[in-house]
Amino acid sequence: MCAPNRSRFSFARGSVCFLRLLVLPPVFVIPFPRFSLNASPFVTAFAAPGIAGAVIGSHRIGNGLALAPMTGLTDKPFRALCRRWGAGYTVAEMTSAQPHLRGSKKSQQRSDYRGEPTPVVVQLVGNDPAQMAEAARHSVAHGAHIIDINMGCPAKKVCNAAAGSVLLADETRVALILNAVVSAVDVPITLKFRTGVSPAMRNAVRIARLAEDAGVAMLALHGRTRACGFTGNAEYETVAAVKRAVRIPVLANGDIDSPHKALCVLRETGADGVMIGRAALGQPWLFRDIAHFAAHGALPLPLTLKERLAVIDSHLAALYEFYGEAHGVRIARKHLGYYLRRLPVPENGANAENLRQQLNAAETAAAQRAMFLRFFDAVSTAVSDDTLLYPKVA
Repeated sequence: MCAPNRSRFSFARGSVCFLRLLVLPPVFVIPFPRFSLNASPFVTAFAAPGIAGAVIGSHRIGNGLALAPMTGLTDKPFRALCRRWGAGYTVAEMTSAQPHLRGSKKSQQRSDYRGEPTPVVVQLVGNDPAQMAEAARHSVAHGAHIIDINMGCPAKKVCNAAAGSVLLADETRVALILNAVVSAVDVPITLKFRTGVSPAMRNAVRIARLAEDAGVAMLALHGRTRACGFTGNAEYETVAAVKRAVRIPVLANGDIDSPHKALCVLRETGADGVMIGRAALGQPWLFRDIAHFAAHGALPLPLTLKERLAVIDSHLAALYEFYGEAHGVRIARKHLGYYLRRLPVPENGANAENLRQQLNAAETAAAQRAMFLRFFDAVSTAVSDDTLLYPKVA
C-alpha cells in the first residue's frame, strides 16, 4: 500500500524501476507501462520494442505524466510550463457547456489555444446530453483535439447545478451524456471522474464500463468520492479495480505528490499513467523528477534556488503577457503563494507571512516581481541548495 507522504521524502537509490524511460533531451518522457487496444477507434498501441506510449486519435501521448485541470490555476501559461518540465498531457481548465457563458471574457480567454502543444484537451462540464454534445462541437471548431468530460469536480457550485461528480449517482444520465458527446464529434473523448458519490456508493467500475461501451478513449480516476472532497487519503483499490475491468487506458489521480508516490501508485493500481493536480503547483519540475526517478531509481539533483527563480520569473512573465499586467498580477498571486510554500521557509515565519501580504497588495508587475526577488535574495543567504527536497504543503 502507498503510505501517505510526510514532511520530507526519502528515496531508495537502489529501487527497482518497472517503467522504461525514453529520454529525448530536453524533455523527459515516461511511456505508459502498457496499453491495450479497445473498442474505441481512437486508441492504438505501439508494439515495437523500445517505443511505448499511446496514440489517441492522431495524437501521440508520449508519456504517462498528465497535468489535471484545475480552475483558475492550470491556465495556458501554466500548462505550457508543465509541458516544458516533462508533462506529456495537459488538460485545459473546466469549461461550462452552457452556451450563454461562451461569450464572457473569461471563457474566451480560456478558449485561446493558439501556440499550445498538441493535443489541445478541452474539459467540459454540464448535465444535459444535447448541450454537452453542442459544446463539444463548438470546442472542436475552436481548436480542441480531444474532449474531456468532467464527472469528478466535487465543488458545491458545480454539484448544485447537477453537474460534476454528482452525476455519478445517475448512471443512466452518465450513459446518455457519454454517448451524446462521443457521437457528436470526430475526436477522442476522455472522462475524468471519481470513485462514486460516497464511500458507501462507489460505482466507478460500472461508470468505467459505461464509458468504454460508449467509445470513450481514456479514463482519469481520482481515488476519492464526491463526499470526500479532498479530505483524507486517496484510495487506489478502486483505481486498480477499474483498470482490471476495462481495456482502455486509465490514469490514476489523487495524492500523487512525489516521484516515489507516483511509482508506488502505478505498481499498486496497474494504471497506465498518473494525473497530477495540486502537487504540481509551485513545483512544475515534479514531472521531470518523476521521469528521472523512474529511469534511475534516484532523484535528480534538486533545482538550485537560482534555477527555481528562473522558472518562477519566466512564469510571471508569461502570466503578465497572457492576461495583461493588471489581471496578470492578480493571477500571479495564487501561483507565487504555492512557490513560497515549496521554499524551505517556515510557514508561520514572519518573513514569509510578510511577503504574502505584500504580494497580495502589489498592483504592478514591477512591484510584485521586485518583492519576490528581494525575498529570494534573503532566502539564498540562509538556505543551501541541497535542502531543496519536497517540503510538505498544507
